[in-house]
Amino acid sequence: MERKLTYTAVDCSATGLGYSIQGKVVVINHDNPERQLYFCLCGNGAGANPSGSAAFLVSLCTGEFALKNRSEIIGILKPELLPDSAKLQLSQIRPVGALNFKNHEPKYSGYSFLPDGRYASGVWLCTEQEALNYVEMQKPYQHRIMLCDRDDFCVLEMKNGRLLHPSQEEMEALQNPENGGLTMT
Repeated sequence: MERKLTYTAVDCSATGLGYSIQGKVVVINHDNPERQLYFCLCGNGAGANPSGSAAFLVSLCTGEFALKNRSEIIGILKPELLPDSAKLQLSQIRPVGALNFKNHEPKYSGYSFLPDGRYASGVWLCTEQEALNYVEMQKPYQHRIMLCDRDDFCVLEMKNGRLLHPSQEEMEALQNPENGGLTMT
């Protein structure tokens, strides 16, 4: 889906200051629809009823970082309105708090697919938690998500928000602290 019109509050699932925008696709007040969509990373203006106004964002048009004032943000875009080009750009963003590659070796790669099978290159993820955070941030927006280990074996697959691999029972067993916590192998 490609959108040509300017996004407004009608296109948002939430507007105002009473909600967190961190980890969400937001709409910026701008005349050009290609320059309106950003992914919110963090900032003292990103939380619900924020204490500040700064929000650190990534453009879903260019991939560039931006610092915006919370007052410039119209709201959170309804996931079904996100254009395919923006979904592909979003798939390239690592989760907030992802570890630096200088000191940590990636263990996983994350992929997000459009319904027609198109996808961008994989995103390196250093820990199991980073991998799960990638899935959580992509889940509302992507058709299909896959995590692969360093040997390129699929360790998690999700389609339309539904877990395909491993099964729900296997995933719960992996997350159980009595079983040693989360390990994807």
